[in-house]
Amino acid sequence: MRGLPRELWVLIAAAFIVALGYGIIAPILPQYARSFDVGVAAASLIVSAFAAMRLAFTPAAGGLIGRLGERRVYMSGLLIVAASTGLCAAAQSYYQLLFVRALGGVGSTMFTIAAMGLIVRLAPADVRGRTSALYGTSFLLGNVVGPMLGSALAFLGYRTPFVIYAIALVIAASVAGVLLPRHALRDRAEDARPPLTLRQALGLPAYRTVLISGFANGWTNFGVRIALLPLFAAAVPAIGAGFAGLGLTVFALANFVSLQGSGRLVDRLGRKPVLLAGLVICAAANLAFGWSGSVPVFLALSALGGIGSSLVAPSQQAMVADIIGRDRSGGQALATFSMAQDLGSIIGPILTGFVADQVGFGWAFGLSGALMVVATLAWLPVPDTMVRPAADDPR
Repeated sequence: MRGLPRELWVLIAAAFIVALGYGIIAPILPQYARSFDVGVAAASLIVSAFAAMRLAFTPAAGGLIGRLGERRVYMSGLLIVAASTGLCAAAQSYYQLLFVRALGGVGSTMFTIAAMGLIVRLAPADVRGRTSALYGTSFLLGNVVGPMLGSALAFLGYRTPFVIYAIALVIAASVAGVLLPRHALRDRAEDARPPLTLRQALGLPAYRTVLISGFANGWTNFGVRIALLPLFAAAVPAIGAGFAGLGLTVFALANFVSLQGSGRLVDRLGRKPVLLAGLVICAAANLAFGWSGSVPVFLALSALGGIGSSLVAPSQQAMVADIIGRDRSGGQALATFSMAQDLGSIIGPILTGFVADQVGFGWAFGLSGALMVVATLAWLPVPDTMVRPAADDPR
């Protein structure tokens, strides 16, 4: 298997910087908002506004990629988040902070979807799984290190970490501008095929099904895990709130370790077998999770969920890349896939939280497990998107 092009390592390094900076400001942001004499709900709205703006701007970001190209949208997105973050440090009121933080969601959507597009264009077909896994690992590592660094920088006050993050983003954009040269990427007019429209993508069974599994993954591994796991731990006397953070850490560690090999499996065995394995593992972990009544079982199921997630993410991203191909643009298709995951992460905690209030956590997590089962069944009749090279292919 061939090595990764230099441009992909640039994207992977930039992903670490972005996640590291986000991890630095994430613990500080709600406290910073409350320093303007607002309540908990208003402080939480700062976080929700960023996510809501990301979701609302996703369709437009896909269109921008089709018109301007991935490289321009990627760099512009990084610079918009840098400007937004710097303005957060200078905010003089709660509403100023709310506005400029929400503005950052626009840039975040731009560089996230553009990065997906760049990976589609730059990653050779036989290393798409490995590339997606490395990109995910970079983000995960930044999210782990960032909060620790943020805690160490607490003595600097609320504003300085935002300045540090803004400077880091400018550096990342500058490095990308130098190391992602124009000649490394084809111009829109040089694509071998016209752009893949959303209507064309929705006509493909594999794309429709990856939207289903993407929604289920966002629901379970992005939304419900973060929202319900700490509440569940606190509600079970045999576990306790003190182990909530450890459960999230175990999930992240298992995910990180498994990602080191899952991308290679995606490239070697195919996208569909690895995805099905991940969906089944996530389903099993969630179906049992809400009924766990001891710390060892709680932590073991957290680790199992992390392993399942590490199989789902790179296989799905490789599938989307297979569907689009390297010789055409697919901004709308990428944006819609991103929206499917975001919608799952937003709707999942709301509905499962309601279920937990009414009938308990076992049924709430069971609902997530059932959704994973539905996604598994949806994939059974759909062919794998991976096309294996012929025996005489030099790859």
